[in-house]
Order: sequence, then structure tokens, then C-alpha cells
Amino acid sequence: MTKTFLLAPFLMLFVTSCDTLSKLPTGIGISEQEAALGIRDALDQGVGRGVNFLNKPDGFFGNQTYKLFLPPDAQKIEKTLRDLGMGGMIDKAILQINRAAEDAVGFARSIFADAIREITITDALNIVKGPKDAATQYFRQKTTDKLVAAFSPIIKSSLDKFQATKYYADIINTYNRFPTTINKINPDLPSYVVSKSVEALFDQIAKEEANIRENPVARTTEILKKVFGYAARGF
Repeated sequence: MTKTFLLAPFLMLFVTSCDTLSKLPTGIGISEQEAALGIRDALDQGVGRGVNFLNKPDGFFGNQTYKLFLPPDAQKIEKTLRDLGMGGMIDKAILQINRAAEDAVGFARSIFADAIREITITDALNIVKGPKDAATQYFRQKTTDKLVAAFSPIIKSSLDKFQATKYYADIINTYNRFPTTINKINPDLPSYVVSKSVEALFDQIAKEEANIRENPVARTTEILKKVFGYAARGF
């Protein structure tokens, strides 16, 4: 009875493993463990390069794709404020918002690393056979909420460090004090910058994943060469 009880979990593990292995196409030449390692390696490389691309002066501010402007509510009143001679204050706020984002993304790699390790073998097998951004899309769907929660205090710290919060609050509070202002604007800034920063990182990861899938030179490790070499052949 005891032996049967102890044997059951091992039989279950064996059956589950066989079921997963059966999903691999015949002759694929890579194991399920290699598929998982390859996907994790690809995401780690994508995160690393994405962070390095954005975590530098003008990584956001000098890039028209990622440059952050005022949040949408504030954009509605920007022209009015510029017409009232507040253009310099607005420009300073925009610059410091971008500087804060550039600073904060430097801390993102460790946050992403934890999420990368959570990718399962079964998920990895499906991702290897998926489209050019399959890993990024999976990553985005499974981890965005956790990443936003972890990234929010870092963004707030960077906004305060570069006084972006102060400059932005000065603009909004000045507008809110106008006698003609009926609909006041909330000066809260961090959530907007968090959303834009995380989106920029995911975009960079997707570009790197596509590059790894399409360009053999971008496969900088043996596991990337093996896994994505087979993936490129369409199995």
C-alpha cells in the first residue's frame, strides 16, 4: 500500500512529461527543456537590449516613437497655457518627464527577469512555433499587471528625483486656479509615465524577438541558435 502510494506521483509525472513531449513535432531536434531555455534566453536578451536602448540620455526624449509628452488631459490645455506665456514651464516639464523615464527603465531588468523565469515548458513550446512576436505577446498578457505594480514606485522615485512631478504639478495647479477653470485636472503623473514606459519596453522586446527569429546573426548563444534555427525551418 505504501509503495503504491509513493509510486503514484512518479507515474503522474512520467505521463505528464510524455504528453508534453508528444507535442513536439517528429524530428524537431530540440527537447522541451531546450525550447524553454531558448525562449527565456530570447526574452532576456530582448529585455537587456531594450533597457540599454532606453536607459540613456535621449532614450525617450530624443526618440520620436517613445518621447513622452504631457498626459492627455493636460494636452487639452497646453495651447492655452503656451498662449499665456507658460511655454518654458511646459517644455521643462516634458524634458524632465522623459529624463525620469530614461532613469527608471534602468531598474526594469530585474523585474522582468522574475517574470521570465515563470514561463512554463508547455508555454515555451507553443511560443517557439508561434509568430515573430509570440514570446512578447505571451509575456505582455501574463506579466503586465505585475510589472506595472512593481515599476510604479520606481517611476515615482525617478519623477521626484528629476523634479518632473513638481514641474507638472506647477502647470496643472496654475491652470486649476484660473477663475475660468470649471473642469479641474488631476496633477497625478506616475501612472501615465508607467504605462508609456512599460509599453516602450515591450515594443523593444518585440523588435528584438523578431530580429532573433529572422536574423541568424542575432542568435548570440548556442541555445538561441539551436532553438530558433529549428523554428526558422518551420519544423
